[in-house]
Amino acid sequence: MTAGVMSPPNTDALAILREYRTLAPWGLRDLAAVAVAVLEASNVVPLNAAARARPTERTIRYYVTRGLVSPPEGRGTAAVYGYRHLLQVLAIKLRQMEGATLDALTAEFAGMTGDVVERRVAAVLGASLPPADRLPLLRAAGAGRGRVGRAMQQWLQPPSSNGHHGTSCRRLVVAPGVELLVDEHHPALRLAAGEPALTDAVRQALGRLLEGE
Repeated sequence: MTAGVMSPPNTDALAILREYRTLAPWGLRDLAAVAVAVLEASNVVPLNAAARARPTERTIRYYVTRGLVSPPEGRGTAAVYGYRHLLQVLAIKLRQMEGATLDALTAEFAGMTGDVVERRVAAVLGASLPPADRLPLLRAAGAGRGRVGRAMQQWLQPPSSNGHHGTSCRRLVVAPGVELLVDEHHPALRLAAGEPALTDAVRQALGRLLEGE
């Protein structure tokens, strides 16, 4: 994720990264937990000591004072962090992995838009970035506890028809003569790529099925 020429991000990596946006907002502890989980699950193994240190609540507060991470919404225990903050924390650690110092990053990140930061993070993590539903945070001891665990479990849990009345569905046209009905609350519709990606995936699966016959 250098400041110079960089290869474009993998489209799948960018879509997967945007899945984490649905899990926000977080408290400071949860933000640190998600950032650490993403880095570890992505097998990011930096060589220098500064980059090896995983982001903690204390380091994120320091990043905020340095202007590397945007201030949260609210103050104290009511402070809330979003997807943008996660991207900023990941970008810092990934650039440190490449040898950048915090002083250099302060100048580099000045005026950088969130879209650029997002694409840089996606480009570096690439195919190693785990989808939100495969983040080890859910599978480790005590998974599902705390705000992060509860938010992820709720996001991943398919909707139940029990006790729910008047559930509406979206009708997606897959191919001539083939339509897909999806509960509007289903997690598949909350993916970054949304309905087009879901429709395309079903269309490809149908094509493979017909080719097999």
